[in-house]
Formats: sequence, structure tokens, C-alpha cells
Amino acid sequence: MRTVRGKTLRALCWAMGIAAVAIGLLHVLGGNAVIPGAQDAGATIDSLGRFFGAIFAGYGLAWIRAARQTPVPAAAVRVLAGVFLLGGLGRLLSIAVAGRPQGFQLVLMALELALPPVYFWLAGADGATYAAHGEPGEGRCPTGPAAPRTDREVTPEH
Repeated sequence: MRTVRGKTLRALCWAMGIAAVAIGLLHVLGGNAVIPGAQDAGATIDSLGRFFGAIFAGYGLAWIRAARQTPVPAAAVRVLAGVFLLGGLGRLLSIAVAGRPQGFQLVLMALELALPPVYFWLAGADGATYAAHGEPGEGRCPTGPAAPRTDREVTPEH
């Protein structure tokens, strides 16, 4: 039985994964044409954008992989959310160094700063549900209870 928090976590992981894959592939295929304010930025920025588009698509696949696991792994969610937060902090640094970007970039920055705390809060929700109900989860054997202990010692062969 999954809690509302656990279901929300899984849904948000799927949403983040699908969005990142779609956005990443859009950048790989569209280059500068899909970056507001960068359509005429030249070949170097086009190359950079397509490269980072591929990286972002891979990032999305990592979210999808996390969403497909039962329970959703808290450590993976925390790392992926931390990377997203770092992207938002990078945009803040860019504002301080280079000035205000195109408006859509500000919307993206707001999401990159606002969503990670939600993921951090939800991160352990799915695993805690399984642990509380005795089902497979973090720190438990995924196939059931641990094998009974025996009195025999296992020693390495020489």
C-alpha cells in the first residue's frame, strides 16, 4: 500500500524524467533555434546546446529509472534533485555575472529552485511506506525475509 506522499513522489519522478528527456531531445534536434534569445548565437553555442541537450536527456532517463523502482530510491532522488538545484544556482550566478536573461529562463530558474526542496521532502516517502508495511524496501532483502542464521561459521578456502 503506497501513501499519498509515495504516489506523489513516483508521479513527480516520472514527470521530471519525461520532461527532461523531451527537452533534451528537443535541444539535440533543434540546436539554437529552440533556445529563446540564442537563435543567432553561432556554431559554438549550437554545438554546446546540442551536447548539453543529450546530457539532459540522459538526466531524464535517470529520473525515469528511479521512478520505475519499487520503492523509489531516496538516495537517487536526493542526488537528482541536488543536480537540478545546482542548475538553478548556476542561473543565479549567471544573473550576478552576466545580467538578466530572457524571461523564460527566469521561469525555468524558479522551477529549478522551487522543486528540489519538494523532492528532498518526498525522497524517503516510498521506501518508508514499504519498510513500515514489511514489504521490500530500503535496507530489506527484496525477495523476502533474511535467511535464518546458522551456528556454522563460513571460512574462506585456502
